[in-house]
Amino acid sequence: MNQRYYSLDVFRGATVALMILVNNPGSWSYAFSPLKHAPWHGCTPTDLVFPFFLFAVGNAMSFVIPRLRTQAGKVFWKKVLKRTILIFLIGLLLNWYPFVQWSNDTLLFKYWINPIKSDSGIRILGVLQRIALCYCFASILVYFFKTKTVVLISIFILLTYWLICILLGDSDPYSLQGWFGTKIDVSILQIAHMYKGEGVPFEPEGIASTFTAVIQVVIGFLVGQYIQTGTKAIEGPMPIYRTVSTLMVTAALLTLGGMTWGLAFPINKKIWTSSYVLYSSGLAITALGVLIWFVEIKGHKNFVTKFFDVFGKNPLFIFVMSALIPKTLSLMRIENGFDETGNPIYTSPLRWFYTEICAKFPGPPEIGSFVYAICFLSLLWAVCYVMDKKGIYVKV
Repeated sequence: MNQRYYSLDVFRGATVALMILVNNPGSWSYAFSPLKHAPWHGCTPTDLVFPFFLFAVGNAMSFVIPRLRTQAGKVFWKKVLKRTILIFLIGLLLNWYPFVQWSNDTLLFKYWINPIKSDSGIRILGVLQRIALCYCFASILVYFFKTKTVVLISIFILLTYWLICILLGDSDPYSLQGWFGTKIDVSILQIAHMYKGEGVPFEPEGIASTFTAVIQVVIGFLVGQYIQTGTKAIEGPMPIYRTVSTLMVTAALLTLGGMTWGLAFPINKKIWTSSYVLYSSGLAITALGVLIWFVEIKGHKNFVTKFFDVFGKNPLFIFVMSALIPKTLSLMRIENGFDETGNPIYTSPLRWFYTEICAKFPGPPEIGSFVYAICFLSLLWAVCYVMDKKGIYVKV
């Protein structure tokens, strides 16, 4: 990527770092409020991480799609479909990994569908799967249609999703029980392959809400496209100032539009409402505009930007590693005392590190949980830093 757009690397890296931080607390029972998702309606800083990443995916696409337009259509389809399938399969296998689990003192295979409990199995969808699908559909939109048409299609999708929520939902169409998308997920995915963290089968990366999430990538693409074309419109120092000004005005309009729409169609990440798309996209553009101001215009490139930059150079790889490391180490058992019947109690290396070191930090338990998350983030940063120094960049 051109050095002029270094701020886009920093933005992507900061998003990946925050994603790792919020996904890996020492204990899910002890996390500071900003590092938790909103229970249902509403939006916390944590709820902005995923849409920011999708926005960053769109930014990166704005550098690739123009090159693909100059080549044969089969080149586009080969690249997009290959990348979509690979990312989706990685996400699916990550849900399945490590393929075995401890049951008492025996390692048992994790079946696609649990032979003992038929409503339990391997989850099909997830974060990487949504990234793959959103990348695929957004790529098709921006490759085959002109910008004006893409904007109109995006507006149509956001409005149609709102209408469908009302028409197909129950008496409370925006509630966990009343949202129409769960019925679609149950019929296509089956309960055994759905997320159950809400206490009932509910897929936060479900089929219906993926359509509005696609628009998050499209907005990222349009912003990335504008940053490139806007700064090339005229010579001299003014284009980048004009670009930042336009971005900030657009960000304010989208954020305000999302908040206003949210009065009727609540801002909600778990069902990825249209108001949430506008609101989170507005904040993403604001963050990017601020970065462009400080990094590109003011020239503030220091250890902070470098810290995030290394994450931005291997984003998908390091996100996968953030799941692989804990899952792999969970198979290693360390004796940690005995229960009341005299049988040994086991813990994993990371769990031991949290309970024996991080959790003993003075203050409320949230501090120890946060310290663990920072330590884990630092470990992954060290991996990224070494890879960057050696010029190792894993791309799908």
